[in-house]
Amino acid sequence: MEAHAKTAHYADAGSEPGEKGLKKDAIGFLDGLIIGIASTAPAYSLAAVLAIVVVLVGVQAPAVMLASFVPMFLIASAFFYLNRADPDCGTNFSWITRAIGPSAGWVGGWAVCTTGIIVVGSLAQVAVYYSFDLLGLDYLRDSRLWETVFTIGVIGLMTLICVLGTELSAMVQRVMILAQVGALLLFAAVALIKVAGGDAPAGSIDPELSWFSPFAVDSASILVLGLLSGVFIYWGWESAVNLNEETEDSTTAPGLAAVVSTVVLLVTYVATTTAVVAFAGLDRVAEYEDDPGLFGAIAPDVLGNGLDWLVVLAIITSALSSTQTTILPGSRTALSMARQGAFPAMLGRVHPRFLTPHVSTIVTGALSAVWFAILFNVSENFLFDSLTALSLMIAFYYALTGIACTIYYRRELTKSVKNFLFIGLGPTVGAGILAYLFVKAIDEYRQTDQSYTGNELFGIAIPVVLGVGLLILGVVLMLTWRATGHESFFGRKREVVDPDVAAGRKAGVAAVPEEAV
Repeated sequence: MEAHAKTAHYADAGSEPGEKGLKKDAIGFLDGLIIGIASTAPAYSLAAVLAIVVVLVGVQAPAVMLASFVPMFLIASAFFYLNRADPDCGTNFSWITRAIGPSAGWVGGWAVCTTGIIVVGSLAQVAVYYSFDLLGLDYLRDSRLWETVFTIGVIGLMTLICVLGTELSAMVQRVMILAQVGALLLFAAVALIKVAGGDAPAGSIDPELSWFSPFAVDSASILVLGLLSGVFIYWGWESAVNLNEETEDSTTAPGLAAVVSTVVLLVTYVATTTAVVAFAGLDRVAEYEDDPGLFGAIAPDVLGNGLDWLVVLAIITSALSSTQTTILPGSRTALSMARQGAFPAMLGRVHPRFLTPHVSTIVTGALSAVWFAILFNVSENFLFDSLTALSLMIAFYYALTGIACTIYYRRELTKSVKNFLFIGLGPTVGAGILAYLFVKAIDEYRQTDQSYTGNELFGIAIPVVLGVGLLILGVVLMLTWRATGHESFFGRKREVVDPDVAAGRKAGVAAVPEEAV
């Protein structure tokens, strides 16, 4: 009788729940692609990182954007094949658990959840700051109190949108993605046309092919530092895959959206970086190494005073859209972990009307607001250090996912050249690059001069203390959770992909225990 009532309720609402209670077929491939792009916050990410990359490598900044794309694309390939075998909204967590084991899966899922919590508040704060600036509300912009209040308000609004439904989230993103990517490409096109026509200001540089060669960078160590920044600006495209259980053609479309989104980002980043370096010149760009106001400063020269506001609007919409879409991966990962016995059961609840993981979404938004409010008001530099630590977390769980792909499909890799290249070699190389960047980031960011606060603990700078510390905390919490029981999760055995799934003869979740193969 109860089951019948539930079925009737869903039918009346015009929706159909999936295995975890999420709404099936809520969005399509295009919406997933848009969410994948929006999650990276392309306009904001470029504004925050571009000048740093230029200071490091000069005119080879476009080459860094190209080189940074390589590991991202290879890991996106891993996401595609893993999602085809296991379209679970927990993505990394579920796949790593199957391939490597429950303990590694738990820590991988923890890393996904914590990265979102760390960065959401900062994204919302950028949107608030630039909104005040665009509207001329200087007294609000310069007030730490009002900046905090409005930032928490934005987090609350975006969390609410995520709770109200995946369709609403996708609808908001359709509008925002045009505002930011469209403005960036317009900006890039006009800037390059002016450079070619001799209408750029003094200090402009004519682009050369050598700008796009990573091998033209002075030293490998400098290139690696540039790649660390590049990892940050590409991060986030996997949000499309976290919505797999709510996407049409869940075994193929989300993974394809992730792969295509990295290509769209590549074009956007390379074009915009080339345009900025060519139009503004190295010295002017370098002035904004610690200031995300680069685009706002040169936009009037590129687009004129009548249209320069478009670039500022792009940064605002970029930060807003990413605030919303960055909440999605953490909430879906927490839902999956709760349903599989790796997190408290409460986080596995799905709203009976909106068919979204409302508890995990609200918890993610609330923790993000608390993290921001405390760090922003204690020390803004400490907040910046927490963002620097993100590169460690990102490289860690992306690398783990690449390794999981190769292990999960290992019995299928020699069955065709395609399998060996795209499921084996590609993800392994991508994981190797990111693992190296993880180690290099620890070595680089442990130095006090790489810390915004300039503080250290046990001789190690704050970014590494935060990044590695959060991973260690995850291990401690995992061991605690394991010690309190939960054998249904930690007792799981490693699996390998079903050959029929690998060959495309069967869709959906299909795996077999390792010892049964």
